[in-house]
Amino acid sequence: QVQLVESGRGLVQAGGSLRLSCAASGSFFSINVMGWYRRAPGKQRELVATIIRDGSTNYADFVQDRFTISRDDAKNTVYLQMNSLKPEDTAVYYCNAKIVLVGTGIEYGYWGQGTQVTVSS
Repeated sequence: QVQLVESGRGLVQAGGSLRLSCAASGSFFSINVMGWYRRAPGKQRELVATIIRDGSTNYADFVQDRFTISRDDAKNTVYLQMNSLKPEDTAVYYCNAKIVLVGTGIEYGYWGQGTQVTVSS
């Protein structure tokens, strides 16, 4: 059974920084895409950033060079370094991974439980 476990939740002041981590555990063949999404109060979940196996990244426009996504395949972990945080970044952040299970050749999508990030003004 595959699980994604997030860490790094916190309360920071505007302009501050926070680093989120998400580790995948269980039995699987490979992790193709890892990413972060967020859901702000009263809004739908939206993409923050993704990173694929070759290191290519994709960011939402609102990131504006403030966030950096990275991955450590030896640890099956994806990170989100968030700098220059704004109150509008307040949201529950979710880790997502597209994982190929052993012996199946099929890619499945998995979600973490979510971690709260609160930015005060």
